[in-house]
Amino acid sequence: MAKKQSKNKEEVSNKKTSQKTVLNDVTTPEKKTGKAGTSENINGDNKTELEQKAEQLEKDLIEARDKHLRLIAEYDNYRKRTLKEKMELSKTAGEKVLTGVLPVIDDFERALQHLDKASDLQAVKDGITLIYNKFISFLSQQGVKEIETVSQDFNADLHNAITKIPAPSDDLKGKILDCVQKGYILEDKVIRYPQVVVGE
Repeated sequence: MAKKQSKNKEEVSNKKTSQKTVLNDVTTPEKKTGKAGTSENINGDNKTELEQKAEQLEKDLIEARDKHLRLIAEYDNYRKRTLKEKMELSKTAGEKVLTGVLPVIDDFERALQHLDKASDLQAVKDGITLIYNKFISFLSQQGVKEIETVSQDFNADLHNAITKIPAPSDDLKGKILDCVQKGYILEDKVIRYPQVVVGE
């Protein structure tokens, strides 16, 4: 009996000891608490980094938007300035041409004033020829030149054939025989096609 009672006491004592150990494990999770604390610190650091990145991205976005608005404003100002310069240039160019024509008009007016009093017909012809040559010289200075026609090969890009007639000889076939109206080019652009007669 004494041995059984002693054995029962030992079992009870062992149970109490094991219960205390379990309670200690539950109530004092040092290792678990340490891990949780470390995890919270990492999350906090990550959150701070994300906030910094978000702030930096927001600053970059504001700067990019500001640059974009500035570029739009600069382009709009450039467009307006260019349009204004083009309008002024066209006005100035027209003014320059008209100013160059005025001396020719003056010559014509002087010729008309002396036409009734002129007794020498050759002198009148020479005066008109001088005025004509002066005007042609002015056109040449502006880049306007006459398109050559007579005895030239017909070129559809430069000439306008109003009619075709039998060529007097074989070597004149496909060539321009007569020019009804002269044509002119401005630099490399045809501003008026000559009206020509072509041999066939």
